[in-house]
Amino acid sequence: VDTTEGVTPPEGDWGALAGRVLGFLDQPHGEVSLLFCDDAVIHPLNRDWRGKDAPTDVLSFSQQEGELIGDPNLLGDIIISIPTAQRQADERGHSLVHEVRVLVVHGLCHLLGYDHEDDDEAEVMEALER
Repeated sequence: VDTTEGVTPPEGDWGALAGRVLGFLDQPHGEVSLLFCDDAVIHPLNRDWRGKDAPTDVLSFSQQEGELIGDPNLLGDIIISIPTAQRQADERGHSLVHEVRVLVVHGLCHLLGYDHEDDDEAEVMEALER
């Protein structure tokens, strides 16, 4: 778990949360990198990797796609924009802590190959997230 300069994530043991979720998802030895950042950091990543020229809430970069090189327990990276998460929390009427929990779980599901590109995939992923 790391943060970029000037970013303060909400209080919480985010590494422990990720560990609990990975255990639930049958990946008890899985390792992830979690970075809390601001919109200035996530915006160019979203533009360059997803073709969306705007900040986003969470990005996941899997190390389990393509040819597997190295340790199979290294699942990938999750990047969360705290300002975007705060805006979403405000819009949805819940706390930043709750929103970041949702985003950590969402990012972990993506690292493990779940997606929401079509309705069937979205239904499976949303059920798992709940």
